[in-house]
Amino acid sequence: MSSTPITVLITGANKGLGLEMVRQLAEDKGRVKKLFACCRDPDGPTAEALQTLAKKFPEIIVIVTMDVTEQNSIQEAAKVIAPLLGSGGLNLLVNNAGLGLESSLQTTTTKDMQDSFNTNVIGPMNIMKEFLPHLQTAAKASKISGMSCNKAAVINISAMDGSMDVTKETYSYMAILPFRVSKAALNMLTVCAAEEMKKDKILCSVLHPGWVRTDTGGPEAEIDAQTSVKGMLKVMSTMKDKHNGAFLDYEGSAMPW
Repeated sequence: MSSTPITVLITGANKGLGLEMVRQLAEDKGRVKKLFACCRDPDGPTAEALQTLAKKFPEIIVIVTMDVTEQNSIQEAAKVIAPLLGSGGLNLLVNNAGLGLESSLQTTTTKDMQDSFNTNVIGPMNIMKEFLPHLQTAAKASKISGMSCNKAAVINISAMDGSMDVTKETYSYMAILPFRVSKAALNMLTVCAAEEMKKDKILCSVLHPGWVRTDTGGPEAEIDAQTSVKGMLKVMSTMKDKHNGAFLDYEGSAMPW
């Protein structure tokens, strides 16, 4: 991704796409200086694979407790991470943590929608706000011209299910209403943030990881996490100014809004 090692923060890093992204970045020697792998319960059974990975790469991976639905937790995580960033700031923030609930208009409850928005929209918003000063520091410290994931960037992991055009074609057999609505909101949040942060030369875009065999995607999905993450990291490495506020898939193709 860069000839100069970068600092990276990934949410939802204990499983699925987040864990695989941590793995691939850590294994790519010289790519990352520090990788802050954030999850809600680092000491719980769902984080055992992440703990094992951190022991393998102790100089790179720093596991940090962060519940993206709790602002206090985000702020406490920032207090842990800030002193470890140094003068170079934070180069890449990946809002990966997400919640996928399967329900229709008739079956979705108020709590379903609130939980989905807390995880998929409000969480990323609060994280971007909390770490913006560190992204600004990275942008100012970088010698790279223009926008880049090597300089300062926010990548929000969304889904094609948040596309209004795609929903017209797929809703009949895949309702997942809270997931669709909250991911559509995340897409709008990203475009708004991209407009605000472009003055600081901070890239902000959305990636669709594909239909992936994870807890959210299910066992019948088209691709595995390794393929998805490899593709997304390749796309990130090619992003520049023209991709600010873009909605791309893991192969770099533009997605319909």
